[in-house]
Amino acid sequence: MFKRASSLISEAEVFIITAGAGMGVDSGLPDFRGNKGFWNAYPEYQRLGLSFEECANPQHFAHDPHFGWGFYGHRTKLYRETIPHDGFHLIQKWLEKNNADCFVVTSNVDGQFQKAGFAEDNIYEVHGTIHWLQCQQACTPDIWENKAAFVIDSGTMRAVNELPRCPHCGTIARPNILMFGDWSWSSRRTNFQKQRFDRFRVDNARKKTVVIELGAGTSIPTIRMLSERMGSRKNVSVIRINPREPEINAPHISIACGALDGLQRIDCQITT
Repeated sequence: MFKRASSLISEAEVFIITAGAGMGVDSGLPDFRGNKGFWNAYPEYQRLGLSFEECANPQHFAHDPHFGWGFYGHRTKLYRETIPHDGFHLIQKWLEKNNADCFVVTSNVDGQFQKAGFAEDNIYEVHGTIHWLQCQQACTPDIWENKAAFVIDSGTMRAVNELPRCPHCGTIARPNILMFGDWSWSSRRTNFQKQRFDRFRVDNARKKTVVIELGAGTSIPTIRMLSERMGSRKNVSVIRINPREPEINAPHISIACGALDGLQRIDCQITT
């Protein structure tokens, strides 16, 4: 399967990288798969009896913003400090070798593709990003860069510093992330990204395309469904890399391993 994957990659004119949370695990980012995974990353929330869905809720910013920013402020700091793993750079090497166009579609809000050097204009973050802020009351659809510093009490998981505010109305701001039960998310930036992605697909519709899906699970299947829809076209091949849920219908390729391991093993076939 690695040899087949390497052949597809070597012949590709266009790459579409679709990525879920598993893409960040090899960079040291936590896997929130199920309560067990979430609580392994944040044992303080297990003590409080709170699930990921309960913590990732916009209502906290209205009723207890220091608690809301305890979770998202901690993640902001973590993502700022994280160094993208070598798998990101292997993909960039293949792009350069093939002189190929590329677009990234990710459900991750961590900004790791930008940090690794992928072009901002060729990234579609379907759930938004933690690196931009918005008004929690949606007084404006505008968003602005998250430059706030956060101090988190690790015992209570509460932010103890002054929190960022909307520059228009003064309300405490929230991340520009689509959360659970979220009716006030400002999707303007993400909508523009989707428009660029749709144009990219039209412009490259006749080119030999490889979709490399990395660490996208079934609990929130947005990324997997997109990969499969694109794979229904005759000139598009999908390589799904996932350690627990790698299944995909032939002729597409299923690889049961982590993102970095899979990319490295494919690269070994390309360079030999």
